[in-house]
Amino acid sequence: MSAPTTNTAASAVCWSCQAASGGEPCCPACGKIQPLPRNTDYFAFFGLPGKLRLDAAELEKRFHQLSWKLHPDNFVCASEYERELSLDRSAQLNDAYRTLRDPIRRVEYLLAREGLRKEGQQKQQAPPELLEEVFELNESLDELRRTRQTGGDGAEMAALRRSLEAAQKNFEEKLAEVDAELDQVSGQWDAALDVSTAFSAGADAAARKKLMTRMNELLNRRSYIRNLVANVQTELAEA
Repeated sequence: MSAPTTNTAASAVCWSCQAASGGEPCCPACGKIQPLPRNTDYFAFFGLPGKLRLDAAELEKRFHQLSWKLHPDNFVCASEYERELSLDRSAQLNDAYRTLRDPIRRVEYLLAREGLRKEGQQKQQAPPELLEEVFELNESLDELRRTRQTGGDGAEMAALRRSLEAAQKNFEEKLAEVDAELDQVSGQWDAALDVSTAFSAGADAAARKKLMTRMNELLNRRSYIRNLVANVQTELAEA
């Protein structure tokens, strides 16, 4: 059987019995598994609003419910088309769950969905207020590499290690500060959704854009600092 055209959730009809399916995983009328409606996002996949502070237990509960319902083992005796739908929806379910259960990936997904964040296009420039600290860190890393290559004495290496470990702790604390602010802005996003159900549809567009822009800036900052920490960890492991 050839795959029927997929509709949006609002207008979806069952490919088998033509009853309104409402975007549900399985048709309420005949129980047949349905294609994922066009433009369905990860939040809608779980029947959740586009909020960033999710109840982890509720998300996991819905994941297990859907996973059981869509599992390929339930469609062993079904048509080839239904088996393909099961595999496709199960794969998308797993992708959605891995994304939404992680607070950072959740924000990244929301911004990508809104067209504000694209893979490989994130800025990796040092934040202006960190330039001096980053410069000092890079100098220490270069000195550690030189000392390692020239076989410097143990006391010199130990001093460099202490300096870099202190720098690593400093940047890890900055990373925690970024995560705390990102969580705060996420709460503001959720509060805006609670104030107006029309918010996500375009109302208060300026406020919405401002929140997303700030989240994007924080993600860029987080990515930069995380890379600094990873570089220090790598160099210390090799020292």
